[in-house]
Amino acid sequence: MNSPPTPHDAGRLPLHESAAAGRLPDHQVMDRPTLAWIAGQRPGGPGARPRLPHPATPLVPDPSWFARPETATSLHGVLHGARVAVLVQFLAVGLGPDRVLALAAAAACHDCRRHDDRTDPGHGARAAHWLTQHPTCLSSAFGHVPGPEAVTAVALHDVPHHAFTADQRATYHRHRTAVDVLKAADALDRYRLPATRWWPDLHLLRLQVPAWAPLLAHDLVIRTEHARLDGASDTHALHLALRALRPE
Repeated sequence: MNSPPTPHDAGRLPLHESAAAGRLPDHQVMDRPTLAWIAGQRPGGPGARPRLPHPATPLVPDPSWFARPETATSLHGVLHGARVAVLVQFLAVGLGPDRVLALAAAAACHDCRRHDDRTDPGHGARAAHWLTQHPTCLSSAFGHVPGPEAVTAVALHDVPHHAFTADQRATYHRHRTAVDVLKAADALDRYRLPATRWWPDLHLLRLQVPAWAPLLAHDLVIRTEHARLDGASDTHALHLALRALRPE
C-alpha cells in the first residue's frame, strides 16, 4: 500500500494558484483546493453522469518502478499511469484483447522514468527502455509483457508528431494505432493539471476521441484523486472509481 500524500501545507499556495502565478515546483502533488477547482471546471456540465463503456482491468504500476520516489506520488505518478491504462482500454478499438492489455500495461508505466513534473524531454524513450529491461516485473504484476508495438507507443508518447525524426516516423507508421491511442489516453488525463490551458486539446490528436471520453476522463481524475487524499491506496482509489463508474 502506498503512503497517502502529505496534507497540503496551508502556508503554500495550492497548485492551481501556483500555476497562475508561474511558480510551480518541480514535483507537484495534488491538494484539496486544486482538486476542488478542477471539479468546478467539469467539461460536461454539473448534471452529466459518465459511465464506463465496458469493464476495464485495473493496472496500477508499483511505486518502486519510478525513477525517483517523489515522482510516484506526483501528477505524473502512479495514479496518472493507472488512469491512462484504463483510458487506453476504452480507446483501443479493434486491436484485440491481448494487444489492448499489453498496450495498457505499457501505458501504466509510460511516465515511470520521469525526473520531474515539467516537460522532461526524453522520458518516453527512457520508459520504453525500462519496459524492455523489466519483463518479469510486468508479467508478474499485470500478466502481460509489452511487445514492440506497445514499447514504441511509450517511446513516442512525449514526442509531437511534427518533431519525429525520420526513424521515428518510420516506426510510427508501423505502429500508428498504438501510438495514437496512448497519446490520446495520456492527453485525456490532462484534466489533473492545475491550469485549463494545459487541458486536452482534441484537435491535436490523430485519434478520433468519443464524445463521452472527456467527461469520463475528468471524472476519473476527481474520483481517484479524492480517494487518495482521503487516505486510500492508489490501487483502492482506482477500484473505487471504476466501481462507481461501471456499466449498469
